[in-house]
Amino acid sequence: MSDSKETSQTGPSRGELWFRLAFSLAGLVMVVGVVALQGTSRGLGILEVIAIAGVFFGGSAVWTIYRLFQTR
Repeated sequence: MSDSKETSQTGPSRGELWFRLAFSLAGLVMVVGVVALQGTSRGLGILEVIAIAGVFFGGSAVWTIYRLFQTR
């Protein structure tokens, strides 16, 4: 038997987490940019699209930040 610890890493690497964070933040910036340029006066459909995109990119950013600080 070996006395060294076995390290089995599951999940994305730190480099991939940084990429996901950048992608998520860029997505949030684009959603905010669309709302700033186009507004939301086109009806309820655009609000649904904005909400789903915001939840997806925002949730992904929060999860990624959590994982980055957890693996530190």
